[in-house]
Amino acid sequence: MGRLFGTDGVRGIANAELTPELAFNLGKAGAFALSKENQRPVIVIGKDTRISGDMLENALTAGILAVGGNVIKVGVIPTPAVAYLVKYYNADAGIVISASHNPFEYNGIKFFSGDGYKLDDDLEERIEDMIMRGIDPNSHMTGEKLGRCLDAEGEAADIYCKFLLSTIDIRLEGMKIVLDCANGASYRTAPAVYRDLGAEVITIGCDPDGLNINDHIGSTHPEKLQQKVVEEKADLGLAYDGDADRLIVVDEKGLIIDGDKTICICAKMLKDAGQLAENKVTATVMSNIGFHKYVKEILGAEVEVTGVGDRYVLESMRKTGCVIGGEQSGHIIFLNYTTTGDGTLSSLQFVKAVKASGKKPSELSAEIEIFPQVLVNASVANDKKNAYKDDEEVQTAIRAIEEETAGSGRVLIRPSGTEPLVRVMIEGSDIERIHQLAQELADLISKKFG
Repeated sequence: MGRLFGTDGVRGIANAELTPELAFNLGKAGAFALSKENQRPVIVIGKDTRISGDMLENALTAGILAVGGNVIKVGVIPTPAVAYLVKYYNADAGIVISASHNPFEYNGIKFFSGDGYKLDDDLEERIEDMIMRGIDPNSHMTGEKLGRCLDAEGEAADIYCKFLLSTIDIRLEGMKIVLDCANGASYRTAPAVYRDLGAEVITIGCDPDGLNINDHIGSTHPEKLQQKVVEEKADLGLAYDGDADRLIVVDEKGLIIDGDKTICICAKMLKDAGQLAENKVTATVMSNIGFHKYVKEILGAEVEVTGVGDRYVLESMRKTGCVIGGEQSGHIIFLNYTTTGDGTLSSLQFVKAVKASGKKPSELSAEIEIFPQVLVNASVANDKKNAYKDDEEVQTAIRAIEEETAGSGRVLIRPSGTEPLVRVMIEGSDIERIHQLAQELADLISKKFG
């Protein structure tokens, strides 16, 4: 697999790239790296609904137990729930088995530290180094030194739901809400929370079978949700991805409100309440020009820009004291409540913003002008993702596009952190023209480095 850890843990096709042997070794190396002198590490493990989850969960568990660590299995549960439960159970670390929005045949393993944040790079590198060099931290531990599986204190899903309910101080009687849970990890928790708040809840994507996670459903495929909202004459629709750490909203007209607009709407709520800490909003380089204009001109706030990936958003927020940030894709972090992106929590804050405004979601969305944006993937060899930076032909093409879109758009080229792709993004006022430019540039990059 080359380097194990990408921007969001270790991922690959289950039982081909991400094998039980690798999961076992990740469990051993992770538990060893996290252990303290004369103290057994306690690690919380959660997973989404993929068929490979059981296999990887048991392999990870075996690795942890083999080096004397203890495991608390919390079953199928959203990624952000594990980040919360690690602190709740006073554990040393958490592990999530999920490949987020990817198809069911993929899976991933992601570590959280004891304070609910993703592992620091140095710890990831230590774990990876042990595996890549074949270092066995303790292959002959026997007897009472072996670890064991511990019973969780209370039902983990209920504990997480109570936390979510503590983040909102309004009732939702009279609201009709459609939830799309992507046949993933939130299929029980999200509907339970909204029903507890008094909303009329209609669900789709809540029948996981191990194979249908993200299968033309969820935040990356909101078409069914759009249709259902219109059919049911609902007030809004909320879509999560497979591990429920991202959110896409659908307004009452069936139109999409993406992460950029959702962040803007929630940031305005915080600003109006005097809670927009440091008068800043954090976003990535992929955020739309319209996002920047709204935050600066309407909110009178600053935008802190980071690289793509919720871990980089979080790092920036922790440094600056900003309490809201995220990505266009729907990873949104409310740092005054949690330590990672949480689709359900973000949706609760969005609903709170809608109620506070007295407006319909479509009216709030219309206040934010989003410029046309085209994203085209260029297929490249994994070892050539950055070759475009030093290629004069590609750089000349980029400069020509920048000159053409000057003042009304921009060009952004970004290597994927998890796939053999280079992403070409162009913004501008003429959608047909920028699509043509993006496709031509992506084709050039693929031809040269594919």
